Amino acid sequence: MRLRALLRTDGLGLRLLGGEDELDRAVRGVMTTDLRDPSRYLTGGELVLTGLAWRHGPADSEPFVRILAAAGVAALAAGEAELGAVPEDLVAACAQHRLPLLAVNESVAFATITEHVVRRVSGERAGDLAAVVDRHRRLMTAGPAGGGPEVVLDLLGSDLDLRAWVLSPTGRRVAGPRGLAPLPHETAAQLAADGLAAVRAGRRRPVRTSVGGEAYALFPIRSAPSGTPRGPAIADWLLAVRADASDWPEERLDLLDGVTQLIAVERDRRDAARTVRRRLAGEVLELVQSGAAPAEIAARLRVAVPVLLPGLGAAPHWQVVVATADGAGGGQAARALLEEILVAPDAPGPEVADRIAVARLGEEAVALVPLPAVAADGAPTGDDAAGQGPEGLVAEELLDTVRLPLSAGLGDGDRITLGVSAVVHSAEGLRGALEEARHARRVAAARPGSVCAAGHQELASHVLLLPFVPDDVRRAFTARLLDPLRDYDRRHRAELVPTLEAFLDSDGSWTRCAARLHLHVNTLRYRVGRIEQLTGRDLSRLEDKLDFFLALRMS
Repeated sequence: MRLRALLRTDGLGLRLLGGEDELDRAVRGVMTTDLRDPSRYLTGGELVLTGLAWRHGPADSEPFVRILAAAGVAALAAGEAELGAVPEDLVAACAQHRLPLLAVNESVAFATITEHVVRRVSGERAGDLAAVVDRHRRLMTAGPAGGGPEVVLDLLGSDLDLRAWVLSPTGRRVAGPRGLAPLPHETAAQLAADGLAAVRAGRRRPVRTSVGGEAYALFPIRSAPSGTPRGPAIADWLLAVRADASDWPEERLDLLDGVTQLIAVERDRRDAARTVRRRLAGEVLELVQSGAAPAEIAARLRVAVPVLLPGLGAAPHWQVVVATADGAGGGQAARALLEEILVAPDAPGPEVADRIAVARLGEEAVALVPLPAVAADGAPTGDDAAGQGPEGLVAEELLDTVRLPLSAGLGDGDRITLGVSAVVHSAEGLRGALEEARHARRVAAARPGSVCAAGHQELASHVLLLPFVPDDVRRAFTARLLDPLRDYDRRHRAELVPTLEAFLDSDGSWTRCAARLHLHVNTLRYRVGRIEQLTGRDLSRLEDKLDFFLALRMS
């Protein structure tokens, strides 16, 4: 809005004292201050309101006005309540620095003027940006010519002076304003955690939070491709705006909601582009799981590799990663999150995640991860994958940077667990790698915590060494744990051993195990209590779960 229009507004009690030639200046904001030097809070274009408490004498006026003029403010409005009239030394200083000066009648509160300016300025900016965003929406929905989320974020910066970033649920920066330094990952991870926690708690948008002394407004980007059910909230992207949204008008909030819908279109397009990769990975894994001949698996891999890893000249090595999201959206959430977990947190843009192929096998998400090349020291080359060390993906390192946001987004009893296999060098090893990753995930599920991982290294002490345990040791170990249950089953037909197997396979989940056995949960609790009574073990303890797991594997 222009100063001229502000002066003409009835009810604001403004009177021009100087600067008639500057009334076409644009007012882009408003600020109230009685500081001697408010320059740190000024960005230019403000109408500065002051009660003159900073003025102790005529010599104070010129330095104050000089600071305002250097900051590029639109005008100064001085209240008459304190001194009864605006001092002549202030009028002279404003004339010297060509700064328009307004007097505010003592009957008008500064809050009235502030509210009017904010409403007018926000409405004008939102209207201008809404038109631009609408044009961009048509471009993006028509094809990639729109330029992606960065164009929309640049518009927010240029038209509304808002700095905004699109973040994945793990805190990875998907998009940000061009020309600005990216958010530190620690900040992005905390913002993602705050956003997911707010969605889980059902808080209304925008979510207001503060990280490192900066205020942010968070808007979830809900993605729902046409004709499909809406995905789990824990897998959503997030729009993080560096601003205090506590006094934003409804028009601006609606505009930001429109921006999130626009970005959701782009995510849906990229999600659809992964369909072929997901399908190919699923076909290979179905063959592996069904025990198909290695030659058939190798033939399918030859077809899949150019899509899964474009530009690869030689046959890759492989790792298998298995994940579940128990109670947090099931297989759909597990697949979306695993696609993010497998990307390095500092890898920019959504295209990096597009190179990760994750299939959904029931409630499991299974990633067939190609390692494109191996250096002389055995380390895979390239840095697009997270948690990648000399032996490929390292389970615990995958979670180092994502545990905070994902834990915040999980409800009580919800869990994300994953297991990582060792590197295999041919199709013949994939079946073993899949089973190895599944065993590792079960080990992770036996641990406390809502986000847990285990790798193949942790299986070396039991699963992979079981064949080398002496027969007499195996028999003594299994007899001590399982014979009391077998004897009880023979006498009472209680099926305690099958119940124990199902309970461990369900990762100790009462509801999943009861559903699997077609039992009431109370019946299951009775059986587990009987198992604990007969063996003297506690199935809520990790050590006892592992002992039972080993005994069943060796029996």
